[in-house]
Amino acid sequence: MRMLLPSAAAAVATAALVVLPGAAFAAEAPAAASFTISDPRIKESSGLAASRIHPGVYWTHNDSDDGPYVYAVDSATGRTVARVTLTGIGKPRDVEAISLGPDGQLYVGDIGDNRNGTWDHVWIYRFPEPKQLGDVTVKATQFTVRYADGARNAETLMVHPVTGRVYIGSKDESKGGLYEGPAELSADGSNVFRRVADMPWVTDGAFSPDGNRLTLRGYFTARTYPWKDGRPEGEGERVDAPWQGQAESVTYTPDGSTLMFGAEGEGSRVIAVPVSQGSPGASAAPKPGSPSEAASSPEPTGGFGKGAVVLAVGLAVVFAAKRLLRRRARD
Repeated sequence: MRMLLPSAAAAVATAALVVLPGAAFAAEAPAAASFTISDPRIKESSGLAASRIHPGVYWTHNDSDDGPYVYAVDSATGRTVARVTLTGIGKPRDVEAISLGPDGQLYVGDIGDNRNGTWDHVWIYRFPEPKQLGDVTVKATQFTVRYADGARNAETLMVHPVTGRVYIGSKDESKGGLYEGPAELSADGSNVFRRVADMPWVTDGAFSPDGNRLTLRGYFTARTYPWKDGRPEGEGERVDAPWQGQAESVTYTPDGSTLMFGAEGEGSRVIAVPVSQGSPGASAAPKPGSPSEAASSPEPTGGFGKGAVVLAVGLAVVFAAKRLLRRRARD
């Protein structure tokens, strides 16, 4: 997804930076550090997923105009330590998100639609996280996705770390939606995703490792919501998200102690934001075999609360400025 932010929006964006409740983590665990992606092939990093088997490694991918590639970046050096080439899938159109499931598999969301929701289906690709780092070719499983209420543009895909259920966040300047996939994805036929909540304009999201919180980010804001009964609850809490311009991605570190925020652009910076400690409901990552949440599909809820208001103001400035620039160009 490409977007040039008018300078008028920058002031609003700076004032609107927000968010986050904390997660308990071991005192002896080293704090995650910010890093710069040095690989010149990664020019449009649009998603982030922290590896669980390779400490300090983050999986990412380009937005579009790239092949079926996923990259592993070592946060200690910023260098690419693996490039995975996916086979068994069609030609990617607009890859926007990546998430690691409790099954140890990476889910890649080819879910963008820069034609404003005109594609009647999108795709999710799934493959096991490689146990050894290095350039490798793997056969991925391709899942066809359709929305129950019609085509949508989306940039956000999250896999719940306990239930393994996949969620997609649609992107709309007025009111996006959180869509819940079936309990298990099927490679045969279509997987229908159903709207379970309204949400503000977002470019990525991530569940905390224990599955009890959902953090969503946009260009200007980030908020963390309690996750209960299969949906976000309340107004959430503001996260101290960095201003990154083309802000595209977010993920938790495996211990839940830090949020990592990424952006598009060559040599882009991934910024570490510690999760505040002692927040109510904070807990460690789930243990194997822990009970899953109820898998029922809740009825759609209202908006996520007042947090969307700040975002709406920022977006209004953006689109107003864009219209003004177009008028000046015509004159």
